[in-house]
Amino acid sequence: MSHTQSEKKVSTHSGQRKKSLMIFAAALIVAGVGSAYWYFNYGVGTESTDDAYVNGNLVQITPEIAGTVTSITADDGDYVQQGQELVHFDSSDADIAFDNAEANLAHVVRQVRTLFNNVEQAKAVVAEQKIALRKAEADLARRKNMVKAGGLSQEELSHAQDMANSAEKSLAVAEQQLKSQESLINNTTVSTHPLVKTAIGQLRQAYLSKQRTSLVAPVSGYIARRNVQVGQRVTPGSALMAVVPLDQVWVDANFKETQLTTMRIDQPAIVTADLYGDKVKYHAKVESLGIGTGSAFSLLPAQNATGNWIKVVQRLPVRIQLDANDLKAHPLRVGLSMVVDVDTHDTSGQLLAQAAPSKPRYQTDVYTRQMDGADTIINQIIAANDVPSSTLYVKQ
Repeated sequence: MSHTQSEKKVSTHSGQRKKSLMIFAAALIVAGVGSAYWYFNYGVGTESTDDAYVNGNLVQITPEIAGTVTSITADDGDYVQQGQELVHFDSSDADIAFDNAEANLAHVVRQVRTLFNNVEQAKAVVAEQKIALRKAEADLARRKNMVKAGGLSQEELSHAQDMANSAEKSLAVAEQQLKSQESLINNTTVSTHPLVKTAIGQLRQAYLSKQRTSLVAPVSGYIARRNVQVGQRVTPGSALMAVVPLDQVWVDANFKETQLTTMRIDQPAIVTADLYGDKVKYHAKVESLGIGTGSAFSLLPAQNATGNWIKVVQRLPVRIQLDANDLKAHPLRVGLSMVVDVDTHDTSGQLLAQAAPSKPRYQTDVYTRQMDGADTIINQIIAANDVPSSTLYVKQ
């Protein structure tokens, strides 16, 4: 090999090496820039955890009266609307009790109407006795004049005096009887009389017990954990099933205590679910920071004041509120695993809530509607049995 060829080979090898070094250096620079970008945009000012799970309200369906189940209208996984019947009891006993309460109210209304009539009768007796007293006094006055004129004996005058005294005493007795009768109805009407109000309360209780033979959904959601069967005898407070409103779920993210230094309420977060993968992202925010660690509220809390002790980094639950539209587009189930990334750049928020809630977080009106219709029945019974009076019962 000539000297010139050897020099060309060395030159070529040197050029290839230089090119490889330049490529390697460029790769290092790109990796460094990428790492710096990730660090300053995601590494710093971001706290992440995969110890996060979907949580939600499990609204228990529990009876308020004892009963035998005759029908079940929803099963696990079914969607139910608020107010929809879920379980029905045999209503025979409740129907009988309600009929008795209706009859009792009608009977009491007639009794109280009799009390009012007795007052009117007592007033008539008092008026009659007043007339009898005036007549006896007038007769006594005439006889006194006749005795003075010598036309009437003293015996007849004494008899007239006795009649006047008797009429006066009869009037006193009648007035006392009137007061006694009035004391039974003072400051009341038929519908507001204590006896009638007691009967109304009994009727309302019977009506409510009849309504409670039908168990309805307090909220709209999906049925879970049904453990009631047709023919089963259940008691008040027994958990028959649960309704889970999946549009109200949230994420409980368990962050290490060292991750909460810069975490604040209302900080934005990105949440992903193992169910859908990284392609589906939920926009969320920090709703509240945990008040205590899980071990602090456990049934058997840790006893760290012992001879052998090893420090363990604790975790605190952070509630993450999910965007309603994202949740509607990709529904979640209670208990699913999640990954939470909280943007902690903005630390101007609060560590703890500063104001009490201004309205209920959760509520239902299905139980207040159970008394709809009771007042109409009560008014009809009073009107039908209190014939002389036009006063009807009106709920105060």
